[in-house]
Order: sequence, then structure tokens, then C-alpha cells
Amino acid sequence: MTDNNKIVNQLRALVLLTKTEEQTARTRISQARTDAVRRELTQNADNAAARTIEITEALRSLGGVPDVVTPALGRLGAILKATFEQAAPFEEALLTDLSLEHQLLDRATYVKVLAEQAGQPTVHELAEKLIEAHSATVEWLTVVLAEEALGGPAALVPTPVQKVAGGVARAVNAPVRFWANTVNTAVDTAKHAGEETSDRFSAVTDRAVKLTDAVREALTAGRSATLRRAEQVANREGNTDAAKAARSAREEFGDVSASELPIKHFDNLSVGDAIKAIQGLKDAHDIRVVINYEEAHKGRANVVSAAQTQLAALAKEAVGVDA
Repeated sequence: MTDNNKIVNQLRALVLLTKTEEQTARTRISQARTDAVRRELTQNADNAAARTIEITEALRSLGGVPDVVTPALGRLGAILKATFEQAAPFEEALLTDLSLEHQLLDRATYVKVLAEQAGQPTVHELAEKLIEAHSATVEWLTVVLAEEALGGPAALVPTPVQKVAGGVARAVNAPVRFWANTVNTAVDTAKHAGEETSDRFSAVTDRAVKLTDAVREALTAGRSATLRRAEQVANREGNTDAAKAARSAREEFGDVSASELPIKHFDNLSVGDAIKAIQGLKDAHDIRVVINYEEAHKGRANVVSAAQTQLAALAKEAVGVDA
């Protein structure tokens, strides 16, 4: 027979982690892209709160002392997590969420075995319930991460700070990075060839300066003009990487014309026809462009939701999750 002290200790840990899970879900509600995801997160948070009560009751049944400190620690942990993750890219926050769910799942599995060995059917039943809940959440977060890896936008959107820490900052800073990378490549190539680097260095620098100056010059004309101008200059100068970065940034902001969309005559389609056309898209990038455009222009919730569902289907396929 297993010592009940082990079960008590694990249940105490589960209370703390589940409280953190609840608070994390509540902080994620404001990041939901659609009303459906918002409702799902709210339900997840409520379910976590209910699980906390059930775990606490199981703890009491085994003679464990109700912990009035643990719930406060769980809330504090979630607050600190939400605060510090702002300095990290969005994907890192999601990976942290996934790590928490894996720990909850692993501990629940451990408790199940302990309860079975200790002859505690009520705790065993609770553990199975926890395993089912956390398995579902692990799958959901895995799909959300896959959506992000496919180019998103995911069911959750990064905060403005996380955008700066992550992908958007990379796109905006692309001309500068292009300059640095190109200079490094030119110098390295010249060095290995035994050439003088000064002429090539100057040529690359002048070329990069033209692009950077064009970007700065266009700042006063607004974001749209800035990105379009940067893309035009980059194409003219032959800087394909910078041109792609500028185009990607425009697409991120939904700042494309209807003619640039992967669906012809998209603006003229009814909601039903737009949804049908979206369901035919098989490229994550194309879906992302449509979502960003729709959110920036018409904002039809059903169309955005359909596009998000199509992207989720591609993400599930990518990670091997059954639809």
C-alpha cells in the first residue's frame, strides 16, 4: 500500500498549479482573437476553479490540512508569470503555458497510480478526470503553437509588448538586419578570396543607407506609406529579403489591397461565399493575409472565425492531431 502522505503532497502541489492555471486562463481571455476562443478560455478558467475545489476536498478526505496560503501563491505565481512573460516573445509565453499543463498532466498521472496502489477509488477517479482535462488543454496549446509556427494568427494574439519582443520587431528592423548581415557576408567573402574589403564594404553600406534613408524619409507619411515605400526601394535596389520583410509587415497589419489577396474579388463576396472560399485555402500564409485584411477592413466575425478554423485545421494536421 502506498503511503497517503505522498498523495497528500501531490494534491497540495496540484492545488497550487491548478490555481495558477486558472489565473493564467483568465489573463489569456483578453488575448482571445475571437468570441468563441474567449468563451472557451472563460470556461477553462471556471473549470480550473472547480477542479481546485475538488482537489481540496480530496485533500481533506485524506486528512490533509486545507491550505489557505496555496491559493494566494497560485494567484501570485500567475501574476508574476504574466508580468515577466511580457518581455519575452509570444511563443515563449505559450511554451510556458504548455509546460504548466504538462506538469499538471504528469502529476495527475502520478496521483492516479498512487491512488490505485493506496486503494483510494475517489482520488483515483479524480486523477482520471484531471488527466482527461489536462490532455485536452495540452492538445489545444500544441495546436495554438502550431498555428503560430505556420505564421498565425493564432487563437491568442500577443500583447503589444510581446509583439515588439517577437516577430513584428524582426519585420520592422529587417532593413537594419539586412544591412548588417549583408556587410558581414561581403566582408567574409572578400576575406576568403583575398580581396580588399574597402570597396565592397562601401558599396554595400551605400546601398543599405539608401534603403534605410528611404524608410526614415517615409515615416512622416504614416505606416502604410512607410512600408510600401520601403518595399518599393528594396525591390529597386535588388534587396529581396528586405522587400519581403516590408511586404510581410504590411500583411501583418492587414495593409494590403484587395487585389493582393489570395481570393479573387474577396471584397465583393457575401459572408457565405467568403467562408466557402476560405475553406478552400491550404496555405497558412494565405489564410493569415485574409484574416488580417478582414480584421483591418470589414471585420466580419463569421469570416474571421471561419479563417481561424481553417488555420487550426492545418495546424492540427501539422502536429498530427485528429481534427
